[in-house]
Amino acid sequence: MTERLSGIIPAAVTPFTEAGDLDEAANRQQIRYLIETGVHGVVVGGSTGEGHTLATDELRRAVSSALDEAAGRIPVVAGIIVDSTREAVRKGRAVADLGVPALQVTPVHYLFRPDDNSMVEHFRAIAEQVGLPVIIYNVVPWSYLSPELLVRIMEEVPGVIGVKQSAGDLKLLADLMISAPPGKRIFTAVDALLYPAFTLGAHGAVTAMLTAVPRVCVDLWDAVQEGDHSRALHIHRQLLTLWNALEAPNLPACVKYAQELQGCPGGYPRAPMPAASAGQREKIRAALEAMEVRIREIA
Repeated sequence: MTERLSGIIPAAVTPFTEAGDLDEAANRQQIRYLIETGVHGVVVGGSTGEGHTLATDELRRAVSSALDEAAGRIPVVAGIIVDSTREAVRKGRAVADLGVPALQVTPVHYLFRPDDNSMVEHFRAIAEQVGLPVIIYNVVPWSYLSPELLVRIMEEVPGVIGVKQSAGDLKLLADLMISAPPGKRIFTAVDALLYPAFTLGAHGAVTAMLTAVPRVCVDLWDAVQEGDHSRALHIHRQLLTLWNALEAPNLPACVKYAQELQGCPGGYPRAPMPAASAGQREKIRAALEAMEVRIREIA
């Protein structure tokens, strides 16, 4: 199913109860909601899904229920955010039998950055020992991988099938796209610049924005594919306003609030992440109303 990994692939939130437990019923409802909006895939356990907080059994349960709800209609990718090769392999093996087409894996996100050779071997070990294709999630600021290193890993590790590029610098994305080996997939995670990334030829996006307003992002993708750049630019401007309201250290909580306004239960964030503040909620609501997104009243 890796050939289907393109287009709008939201990084699903992980709904938690007020006590901090995984809310599997809400997780299933989330996947149904995203599919109904026309998205092309979903990632479970990414940054927006607070994947760094998920125990191995929780990741398996969340991925399993997502796959069950998807029922083959869209691919479901499993996210892995850990601090060692050992743990990455362990989490990957925990979901390997479920039928995910790929893993989305960050470099280690703790303080100490491996050298380039160690980084290559990190992703080689995951791909070979788990036996699933790997998409590098290039997001950790102090462990950031240059386009040159990413290309090297994709050339030397056949199991690495692509990159989710998360730097705000659009030139890094452009450099990666023109230098990536043939057949590799390059996704953007630059929420504020989806439109130019799509016009440059990104194979799709995996971002929080797609989770907050999936249908609008599908419309943007379709507009670019159809060459309707006037419509695409209009949507881009709306999305930028919403992103300015969402972007914060508690981004997953803000995305959950945006979903709640649209009738999808996002649940609570997992402590110590705070819920969206009153000021954040006001800005998110105003941005959605300006986009003419249908919202509902919530307590």
